[in-house]
Amino acid sequence: MSGVIALAFAGVMFLLYPAVRPWNDETTQAGAQASMGSDAWVASHFFAMLGFIAVPLALLALRRVVPGRLTTAALLTGWIGAGLTLPYYGAEDFGLHGAALSSTADLVALADDVRYGPVAATTFAAGLALLAASGVLTAVAVWRSGVLPRWAGVLFGVGLALFIPQFYLGPAARIAHGVLLAVGCWLLATTWWRSLQVSASLGRESRQSGPVEQRQ
Repeated sequence: MSGVIALAFAGVMFLLYPAVRPWNDETTQAGAQASMGSDAWVASHFFAMLGFIAVPLALLALRRVVPGRLTTAALLTGWIGAGLTLPYYGAEDFGLHGAALSSTADLVALADDVRYGPVAATTFAAGLALLAASGVLTAVAVWRSGVLPRWAGVLFGVGLALFIPQFYLGPAARIAHGVLLAVGCWLLATTWWRSLQVSASLGRESRQSGPVEQRQ
């Protein structure tokens, strides 16, 4: 049940991230300050970080339901991917917010330096690529398992795989991606929860019928 909760929570966080994020023209000093200096900027990026933390926790629990090498690989790539992604989000969230509230003369240039520094950009891209691989591995593991409906992990995998491409799209498309990933998380969580309910129901029936069969 903890994995279901973690996955559903991740879906909420990934939905709130682009929905709450301010969408001003960040190529201008005024627009960058308006976005990065706002409380909504801090909240939205923090929501994304919480989502990235929740996904590996959900996969850890899913590994007990859908055991195997694919699920283990999904867990490991998700864990490492989240670890590589979170520092970049911290710099975006707290670093750029602090810079926007200071007397920085050229916030746009500073933001570019933070975002496109070789180490920062490389670890961020690697982290999101590993998360994409984790999503695809999860979808394939669920598809092959026979424990959950085959389609249950597809949107989850697609949503994580599209995390890098969505950065090159406009606000509406990025919000739509948040909706897609949230729905993917919720579908997998819902089918997983239903599977747990069915298993619990069968367990109760087995315990109730056991003593009767023994008396016969």
